[in-house]
Amino acid sequence: MAINIKNQIFTLHTKNSTYQMKVDEQNMLIHTYYGNRTDDTDCSYLIRMADRGFSGNIPGTDRERVYSLDFLPQEFPVYGDGDYRVDCLKADLGSGVQDGIFFFDSYQVRDGKYNIPGLPAFFSSEKSEGKTLEIVLKDAVEEVYVHLLYGVFEELDIITRAAVVENRTEGDIQISRIMSACLDLGMGKYDLIHFYGKHAGERQMERNSLPHGITELRSTRGTSSHQHNPFVILADKDTTESTGECYSASFLYSGGFHAQAEVDQFNQTRLVIGIDDYDFSWKLKKGESFSTPEVCLTYSADGFSKLSQTLHQAIVSNLIRSCWKDRVRPILVNNWEATYFDFNKDNLIAIAKEAAELNLDMLVLDDGWFGKRDDDFSGLGDWFVNKNKLPNGISGLSRKIEEMGLKFGLWVELEMVNKNSDCYRAHPDWLIGAPDRFESHSRHQHVLDFSRPEVVDFIYDSISKVIEESSISYIKWDMNRYMSEPFSRGASAADQGKTMHKYILGVYELYTRLTERFPDILFESCASGGARFDPGMLYFAPQTWTSDDTDAAEREKIQYGTSFVYPIVSMGSHVSAVPNHQLHRTTPLSTRANVAYFGTFGYELDLNLLSAKEIEEVKAQVEFMKEHRDLIQVEGDFYRILSPFEGNDTAWMVVSRDKKQAVAGYYERLNKVNASWMRLRFKGLDEDQLYKVKWEDKCLKAYGNELMYAGIPVDRDYCNKTNGDFHSVLYTIEAED
Repeated sequence: MAINIKNQIFTLHTKNSTYQMKVDEQNMLIHTYYGNRTDDTDCSYLIRMADRGFSGNIPGTDRERVYSLDFLPQEFPVYGDGDYRVDCLKADLGSGVQDGIFFFDSYQVRDGKYNIPGLPAFFSSEKSEGKTLEIVLKDAVEEVYVHLLYGVFEELDIITRAAVVENRTEGDIQISRIMSACLDLGMGKYDLIHFYGKHAGERQMERNSLPHGITELRSTRGTSSHQHNPFVILADKDTTESTGECYSASFLYSGGFHAQAEVDQFNQTRLVIGIDDYDFSWKLKKGESFSTPEVCLTYSADGFSKLSQTLHQAIVSNLIRSCWKDRVRPILVNNWEATYFDFNKDNLIAIAKEAAELNLDMLVLDDGWFGKRDDDFSGLGDWFVNKNKLPNGISGLSRKIEEMGLKFGLWVELEMVNKNSDCYRAHPDWLIGAPDRFESHSRHQHVLDFSRPEVVDFIYDSISKVIEESSISYIKWDMNRYMSEPFSRGASAADQGKTMHKYILGVYELYTRLTERFPDILFESCASGGARFDPGMLYFAPQTWTSDDTDAAEREKIQYGTSFVYPIVSMGSHVSAVPNHQLHRTTPLSTRANVAYFGTFGYELDLNLLSAKEIEEVKAQVEFMKEHRDLIQVEGDFYRILSPFEGNDTAWMVVSRDKKQAVAGYYERLNKVNASWMRLRFKGLDEDQLYKVKWEDKCLKAYGNELMYAGIPVDRDYCNKTNGDFHSVLYTIEAED
């Protein structure tokens, strides 16, 4: 059974893990075990009680100095109960003092997975029907309840968590901190792996040993951010891609987040994650409740690759709602790096004509088609067509493109406004920021106040009209600045602490309305590349533009780090123009494609500027991707082989689940003089299967065990002479009958 309850011991089983908690003799909900799958044995014997000096004791334990919440592992620690470690809830429950102590009250088990109104969450499906455990805690004094929600997907091998705070008092309560989940692991010395970054350099992997004290990651920027991804891994010291224990927590939220890992004086590790409490304050009136975003917990006893593959499959099958979730993605060309704002109907048609001849699937029109949008200074908020550029509008252009045998896609940035726009001139109070105060801008734009329903309604009506009148198959939804000065002119002073969260709820509301009205459109989220690459976005849009850095060599690190949690099919990846527009680096056309294959794949350059030789190469690339995109995007498991964070080489591969096919990529950044040969060891193959391996003009037949354990030679001297720096090799692997 996925959920087993006996003597107030709650045991949750997935395919390969067990998670257990218990109501103890003091009626507290204590965490007992999370790890490799076991039976239903009471694991509380693992908790050793002792008199810990200066650790407070709760009422009822006056003569039992060995009982203290200051060292016990808890499911939902609360500020003010004698536990001095990082907590999940800090609130004024009506007494004027921020404290509380919550005891077990009741529980309920239900078929199906819980949902969270207005927020993304994993859902039940025919392939994987989840179960729900709800445990209710009650404050010792006030009629305040915390509902702990656990979603158990046995076959997907994941457990989800969320919390709901309910006010049944006669007055108001004020929440200043609310985390979604706590993971108390007790004994163990862990490494913390996280994915930091910056604009055009997102999700850089970093692994550090957790020191005593608090290690925290957060975004105060109103979005999940380029700087920190809402995903962390706790791993044993010796854990590798294929061996060792590791735990992950993925936060399904697109706003600011806060993750804290604390190693206490007894070498116990506690991890909490939830909404960033910076500038957060939420008043609950009588009868109201507050729901936290969801956290997905994953455990692997077999290293990072297994952890990632579990997450990839769960996200595709039970998080992404779009009809595109398990479909191959169109190969597109985006006009941005070809034309920027300087386009008209004729040069777009010229790009489309070449795209059709090269057998691409789609043309995407990027920024500059609306309002008076000829640069960064104006137009945002005015979602009507610029007829000077496009006399026949988006409707005429889209249908012309379709007549040429291509689908048509469109770029939007619905959450932002320029002060030089009709929208701002008509509604200056719709801008987030306090009146008569400093208003910072970024890229000369400001944030529309999506915490206000009337703003969401206006944008929805504006862009829906454009979509309805046109033939649009794809929408790239951008967001090019963080939130600052988070003040809503539609809210009272007392409610300003709600602004940032309500803004994200407004974004989700707009996504919901548009995706439900236009269910066949492929939505791609984009926030200056990777500022909002998070599971919350994938709930609405099945892919995300991975980074504004389109350089292939840089993308090795970005895509490698991203792959720890996000499926390959969710990564927007293009072959860019050279010299690269961010780094001014020139990489071989083959390498640009060999990196972009491991994503959605497309082009972001002017096809009409390619040489005859490059045209033939692009034709071959498109043919290759169409032949292998079912494997890469839908039917395969992704394996990381060589890390770009550890050396000059990167390698990864995708293997079909029946182990009959695979595609692998090897990448060398810089030449080395008199370079040695190396052996590339593949992963995920059938040891006893004979395979044919093809690369460049070479072919080798070998068994899976040979390819995985002995490896295949990489002639780096040949590589260097062929392309110089930034060389790559693509391998196709097929089972022999």
